Amino acid sequence: MADKINARGEIGINTRLAHTGNNPSDFHGFVNPPVVHASTVLFPNAKAMETRAQKYTYGTRGTPTTDALCDAINELEGATGTILVPSGLAAVTVPFLAYLSSGDHALMVDSVYFPTRHFCDTMLTRLGVTVEYYDPMIGAAIESLIRPNTRLVHTEAPGSNTFEMQDIRAIADAAHRHGCVVTMDNTWATPLYFRPLDHGVDVSIHAATKYPSGHSDVLLGTVSANATHWPALTEAMVTLGVCVSPDDSYQILRGLRTMGIRLERHQESALAIARWLESREEVAQVLHPALPSFPGHELWKRDFGGASGIFSFVLKAEPETGKAKAHAFLDALSFFGLGYSWGGFESLALHANLSDRKVAKAPSGGPVIRLQIGLEDVADLRRDIEAGLAAANAV
Repeated sequence: MADKINARGEIGINTRLAHTGNNPSDFHGFVNPPVVHASTVLFPNAKAMETRAQKYTYGTRGTPTTDALCDAINELEGATGTILVPSGLAAVTVPFLAYLSSGDHALMVDSVYFPTRHFCDTMLTRLGVTVEYYDPMIGAAIESLIRPNTRLVHTEAPGSNTFEMQDIRAIADAAHRHGCVVTMDNTWATPLYFRPLDHGVDVSIHAATKYPSGHSDVLLGTVSANATHWPALTEAMVTLGVCVSPDDSYQILRGLRTMGIRLERHQESALAIARWLESREEVAQVLHPALPSFPGHELWKRDFGGASGIFSFVLKAEPETGKAKAHAFLDALSFFGLGYSWGGFESLALHANLSDRKVAKAPSGGPVIRLQIGLEDVADLRRDIEAGLAAANAV
């Protein structure tokens, strides 16, 4: 099906999502690929078994179901190859293990997803890798931090919780001048709104748990690489024995079909609420890259094709009352659930903990509240937030 799509030239994203990763003629005309449960795969003879002379050899190395999802992601990412892993965090850690060795130096953006930082500061450090955190706004100046033993530069844009934008092309160009591999966590934008490999990134990382799933019920990560870095990535997957279930792969593949129209709704609703929050006197700042008031807006406008449904705002409060006000706000919410993750159909809220930052300063003015705007009606969500703000005011 990918060949047919490419032959048609440029097509719309929703058309692409509807027709990539499936080929009904391969499966008796059925629209969706089958869910193939497999561990053992039989060979026709001893010679074929010795040489692995067939497409499928063992369940951990792929099935028609996982291949269908990989094909779809490759098409969306413009990648040479994609591996599937059990979670978004694994989508970060597996490439780190693929490209880093004892004695290497790695540069990590300081606005990184906290579990990534925990992996770097514990297991990666224990394995002999030196990790250094850099300012997300550093741009081309990252070259000054690159050492002779720097092997990897990890980016994430927008950054976790505070949504700092990065000049990905400038960072990638500087890193490549020194032979570094560049990885990017692109979960916020998905490949629909930003394609990392088109901007110089070598390895694109996504928590498919979020928007590709869309229903808060599947854990899965994808890692897509360019031709240069694909062999080491797929070798790491095989060596580590990392694989995912066919049922989860099927659910993600099904979620992709509606991801485009869901993201349009997430984007529209989130922007409406973000603009409204900017007008509220209880709010010190709204952290959303698509707002002209946001410091990284011009980078977002230059590089990104859209915005997703997650952003933060700073609840105006003095330091001594900040936590109490944040908790009062959260506890007064009805439609917003209090939970981690995002990308599902339901709205979520949390009080962001930014105490792990080493270089990038947390916003001043009060506690940071992160909102995931789901598919509910904006009017209902606004009333919910108003109730939260009223409760915070009462503290």
